[in-house]
This record gives sequence, C-alpha cells and structure tokens, in this order.
Amino acid sequence: MSRHIAPLNPTRRGFGALALGALATAGTASVLGAPSAQAAPAASAAPAAPTADGPQPTVHTQQAHDPITSDFHARWTRADARQIMRTQNDPDVARGENSMPESITMPEIPRDFPIMTDEVWVWDTWSLTDEYSNQMSYKGWDVIFSLVAPREIPFDERHWSARIGYFTRPSTADPDDAWTYGGYLFEDDTSLSNTEWSGSARLMQGNKVRVFYTATTFGEKRPGTPGKPAVLATVEGQIKATKAGVSFSKFGEHLEIAEPDGTWYQTQEQNPYFSFRDPFTFEDPAHPGVTFMLFEGCGAGVPGTAETDATVEDLGYVEGDPFAETVDEVNAKGVQWQRGNIGLAWADSKDLTSWTMLPPILTAYGVNDQTERPQMIIQDGKYFLFTISHQFTYAADLRGPDGVYGFVGDGIRSDFQPLNSSGVVLGSPVDLNLPADAPESPTEGQNPRQFQAYSHYIQPGGLVQSFIDNVEGRRGGTLSPTVKVDLDGATATSAVDYSFGDNGLGPYAYIPTNKRKGGVGHYK
Repeated sequence: MSRHIAPLNPTRRGFGALALGALATAGTASVLGAPSAQAAPAASAAPAAPTADGPQPTVHTQQAHDPITSDFHARWTRADARQIMRTQNDPDVARGENSMPESITMPEIPRDFPIMTDEVWVWDTWSLTDEYSNQMSYKGWDVIFSLVAPREIPFDERHWSARIGYFTRPSTADPDDAWTYGGYLFEDDTSLSNTEWSGSARLMQGNKVRVFYTATTFGEKRPGTPGKPAVLATVEGQIKATKAGVSFSKFGEHLEIAEPDGTWYQTQEQNPYFSFRDPFTFEDPAHPGVTFMLFEGCGAGVPGTAETDATVEDLGYVEGDPFAETVDEVNAKGVQWQRGNIGLAWADSKDLTSWTMLPPILTAYGVNDQTERPQMIIQDGKYFLFTISHQFTYAADLRGPDGVYGFVGDGIRSDFQPLNSSGVVLGSPVDLNLPADAPESPTEGQNPRQFQAYSHYIQPGGLVQSFIDNVEGRRGGTLSPTVKVDLDGATATSAVDYSFGDNGLGPYAYIPTNKRKGGVGHYK
C-alpha cells in the first residue's frame, strides 16, 4: 500500500511526478514511453539553430535538503538543456556524422553484433543487488533480470508482451562467456497486470528476493486483475542455487505499492500519455535503516491549463541573459506536454510493502517528458542521479541524443547540478543538426547508429550497460557492449573512458558482481 503526505504547497506549482508514459484502455493501446501512432502532441522536430554563443546554464548549488521533510526539488531547466547545442554540438560536421564530442559519445557498436538468445527479445536489464546497489553474486552465480518478449513478434511490438525474465552465469565465467536464459521470473497470470515493465531486485535476508516492477495494462485487462494502466508493484520470492544453476520459486502475493496521485504525479485522467514506472530502491548511509525508492513520473495537471505552464524557474535563465526566452514564448510552443520528473518515496514498513509518497526530487518541465529508469549512485560522498531519455521526447526548440543524463548533488534531495552543464553523460552517435527521430523511422542521411543503444543501467564504478536497438537498420533486442564512464562530482563532469575494453567498448553484457552472498564470490 502507499499513503500520501499532504502537499506543503497547495498550488502544487513546480511539483510534478515523473511519469512514463502510457496506458492501455480497453481496445486502445497508449504506450508508456514507447513510440506510438497515438503519441502525445510532438515537440518541434527542428532543433534550435546552433550559435557561437548562447544562454548561460542555470546556477545550481548541489546543496542537500532533507529527503523526507523538505519539499525542495531541483530543476533540469531549458537553460541547462540548451547547453547541448551551445557547447556539445559541432554545427559544421558533414551531414550524418556524429556532432557530439567523444567525451559524451558511446563508441560505435559493430553491425555484426551477437545476440544472447534466439528465444526472446531482450531490453531493459538490471542486476540482483543489495540495499546499497552492490551487484550480488549468489553462491557463485551472477544473476540479471531483463524485460523479454518472444522473438516471433515484431521488435517494435514487444512492449505489449513484456515479461520479466532472468539470465545467469557462473561468477567465475570469463567476461565474454554467454549468459544462460532461465525463462520468465513469475509464473503465468500471477503478476498484477498483463504486462510487466522495468524495476529492480533486492537480495534480502537469507535466500529471499524482493522484486519491484511496473505493472501495466494494454488492451483488455487480464481476468482477475484491476486493469490499472500503471502502478508500482512488489513481490517476494526465493532464490535457489546449485551446481547446475539458479531458479526462483515461492513468490507470494503481488502487491501494489504506489500509483499516480494527480497532485504530484500525473494520472491517465489528466493526460492519456502520462508516465509512472521504473521503481529503483536503495538505502542511504546518511539515513541508516531507511529504504528509498526513485521512479519516473510526470508532473500533475491537464496539459494546456495554467497548472502545466512552464515557469520562470523552469526556464532557469540567468538574469539579464540576452539569449533567454520568455515564459510566454515558451508556453506558446506547447511545452505543457513535456512534464517529466523523478519521483521519490520511502518505505514505512520493514518488509518494504508499504510506502509513503513524496514530492519529486527533479523536474524537467518544459524540457522533456521522459525521465526513464532513474538510479542513484553514491560515490565519494556525492549523490549521482541518472536517468535516460530520447531525442524525440524533448520540448520544442531543444535537441539532445538518446542516452544517459546525469546530475550530482550532496544528498538524495539536492539542488542537482547537471553533469557537463547540460546533463548529457552518454549519447549514441548522432548529428544533432538534423531533426529528432524515432528508432523505427530514422531520417535519411542521419547517423546510422543514432539509436544503437538505449535503456542504460549504471553500475557501481561507472560501468554502463544497455540494449541494442538499431545499428545500421539491424534491430537488436540483445545486450550491448558495456562502456565505462568516469565521474567527477567536484567538477560536475563526466567522460567516456576509451582506455576501457577495445577503444571504449567492453565485453557484451558485461555486468560483473562486486559483492558475494554465500559460496564462491567473484570480484572483477
């Protein structure tokens, strides 16, 4: 169950919920974050014209606020996002070449990439972890979880058939060794909906595993379920490991732990293209014994109403900046549909089945409507907040790559400073001087790897895993080569480590454990 704290600001201006997208009502398939013919009103396709100069980024202090009692939230502003075209784009590249600097560009994936299994498409992936996001080796086995769907269906229709599957391999395996597909994690017709979307999995005491996931309904609801469009769910089961392999069993009752409230987080009634998904749980050493949860949401309100207008604070321009936009100019461009945010909750029960919803910790109002798969990595006393987003989900006159976006602060709820001024940490090669695209319909002449990888999972130590989407027209549905990103919280910068692997590309599906649970552990 979840309960809701009364908002401290009754106008709710500036508090939104990071919503991921979409619902399914009977007979109609709206997509949570997936491309659709029924997508929300599109942002302007043409990017802002590159200039030799441009607006200054918003000043961010990184100052921390109490995550539970404070109503403060950071803003990823339009001034921040415009730094992409100002400082991270070369307007003079040949058409279709990568226009971004190497420091934020994912190395090119070869077109002859291998696939993990010919049984299922594989995309969003995460590890078995402990409470501090350490990746756990369980009795000598590494375990990862992925969204999967049968390869018999078209790749772009996989969202409607998404289930959580799992893969294993010995912790002593060579990084290039294959993973073994174990099948679906849950038995048929036992989860809360007819589709299962991304989440996280925590190894609890003994052999117990608590899984958090997004329950979504597309088309007709499954009999025996409430058919809610998007809720966060949890269930506990058991893991068993022998010399022969790993299995899961004895999953109990699947429980709803959160749904959008219409106050901080947008509902289907407010916007059919809302987002609410991707629970990620962790403990903070600064708050011993408290488990927090991040998730994607959208800011509450009906698009087109005053409640969803971008504010001066959402624009974030330095006073007197000659390149600043006005609030009226921005709102006239239809940015009320771009309401992405990152939500927060904390567990008010030891078994992690009851949660208290809190205001979001970061908003992207008037900037972007997808802040998918948020994660928090605590490193060297700094709190790195990561999310992923698409180029086609930006608001009008903004442009950015598909990939990872990051922010750094001094606590869970901070005045987060975008890494590299703009927030871009790792993007697929793309010519940002051309219009924004979607993976299934790229612009002719655009970089053929602009959608090579997505749904990045940031691991301890800066390793980044993702899945292959589209490389020169070849669709993937399998895990990408892992890359490494070096982070510097003091300077709020990051850079791709090209000394890692083969000129920056590590082994495919390299998700090494860094902590063991019984048996032989493996430290890589």
